Amino acid sequence: MVARPHDRFSRSVTLTEADVAEFASRSGDENPLHHDLRRARASRYGGLIASGPQTSSLLMGLCASHFSRGAEMVGLEFTFRFRSAVKAGERVELEWLVAAVRETSRHGTHIVDLYGRMRTESGTTAVGAKGRVLVVERPAE
Repeated sequence: MVARPHDRFSRSVTLTEADVAEFASRSGDENPLHHDLRRARASRYGGLIASGPQTSSLLMGLCASHFSRGAEMVGLEFTFRFRSAVKAGERVELEWLVAAVRETSRHGTHIVDLYGRMRTESGTTAVGAKGRVLVVERPAE
């Protein structure tokens, strides 16, 4: 089986100012809080903050990387709740918890429901997430 309820997987990441600015620029996000250091320092955040698409893509990427190691995986749906800013230079922990696994009518194919989060160094949940993925086990070689 590719996953069991209560399985967890995680990784830590630190987004540099360059990472934050580059992601915002490449994704077309012109919000100065993500790429204009002078304006971001004058804001209530005191510096650059990661965009919502950047934090959510990190969570989705962790999920895809985890399940694709031993199976074929595609995302079916994800939702995110942005609770606090992720500051450039801050180390964050990305984590997913497997909530449920259901086998479909096709042998070796599962629907996996997940709960995820991104926590800051202080332990605050910056982003909460829910996901559902389709995982197809690879045949033994």
